[in-house]
Amino acid sequence: MAPAPIHSDIVDVAPPIKDTLGLPGPALARLQKAGVDLSNGYPYRPSRPLYLQDVYKIRGEEWKHNDAGARADKSKSALLSAATKVTDLTTHIGTEIEGLQLKDLTDQQKDELALLIAERSVVFFRNQDLSPQKQLELGRYWGEVEVHPQVPQVPHNPGVSVIWPALQATERPASFRQPGGASSWHTDLVHELQPAGITHLHNDTIPPIGGDTLWASGYSAYEKLSPDFRKIIDGKHAVYRSAHPYLDREKPEAGPKFIERVHPLVRVHPATGWKALWVNRAMTDRIVGLDRAESDVILNYLYDVYERKVDIQVRFKWTPGTSALWDNRITIHNASWDYGGKHPRHGTRVTSLAEKPYFDPDAPTRRQALGLLDEGELPVDGPH
Repeated sequence: MAPAPIHSDIVDVAPPIKDTLGLPGPALARLQKAGVDLSNGYPYRPSRPLYLQDVYKIRGEEWKHNDAGARADKSKSALLSAATKVTDLTTHIGTEIEGLQLKDLTDQQKDELALLIAERSVVFFRNQDLSPQKQLELGRYWGEVEVHPQVPQVPHNPGVSVIWPALQATERPASFRQPGGASSWHTDLVHELQPAGITHLHNDTIPPIGGDTLWASGYSAYEKLSPDFRKIIDGKHAVYRSAHPYLDREKPEAGPKFIERVHPLVRVHPATGWKALWVNRAMTDRIVGLDRAESDVILNYLYDVYERKVDIQVRFKWTPGTSALWDNRITIHNASWDYGGKHPRHGTRVTSLAEKPYFDPDAPTRRQALGLLDEGELPVDGPH
């Protein structure tokens, strides 16, 4: 029997307040097992800021990020020896680990997992017995957890965002021709002063067919560019904007505007030291110092390289109780809506913010560092 609908009487939200849909059975069971308070409705809807100035103040000052992967044992022996099976899903991106429960990892294993994610871009764990609280605890270990001002949260667990497409569709209807924002290539939270590092999505409820998620490697996208073209974009900066618009308190009549930050087009991951292309079609607006037409030509080419090279992508089929952990510093991702919203889907997401993006001209590419170059390519100590 389907669970009874859970209704919300939360009042500190922007109107209109909508009744919550009936929770899918697996999601309800998981939340109840975790002791999540559902008495005041689900999810909790935070007050949504209206003004640019308020959002800029949320995390407006730089802080020091200590990357867990950078301090990990390079062999990752504590993590890998405890697993029953480790499978690389493609040559360049994606690894699945079996026989481990994320909630039981030691600190050493958490560090080594952060390094593995930095190397393989996205790592998957199926059959996880994982509460939202444990998911939040793990996210806090890896960095400052982002509390999204526009996304519903698990009650009393700020930072655990609710990913429930049926609920999102009540505000932004999706369709076959217009499947919605997550169904386009993007990277999370690029507008932050210190954008997202590791994101952890746990799906407790998935459709019987469809709903795969795809990731593409920023390391490999950069390596697809010719050495001379890399010189054009190395050290260049771009304007990255938020997914959500806000009003300027001083000029509300000007209409909605986006949060904007300036970051490098190519960044270096602090744990691996490898260069990665860091653009995405949804939120990279323009290259600093170029005319709009010049910027558009270059960016559209970079988007195409990133999105269309299937050999640098992984497509993952979810099963109930699966966690995906990916590094936003070195990937773009895309959630397929091919199930058409006809089946329930529900998950929780925790994102750990990382360092302010930086570029190092002397950093190697991934394939340079691993000695995987084709004949005629420059080695790591070749000219830059």
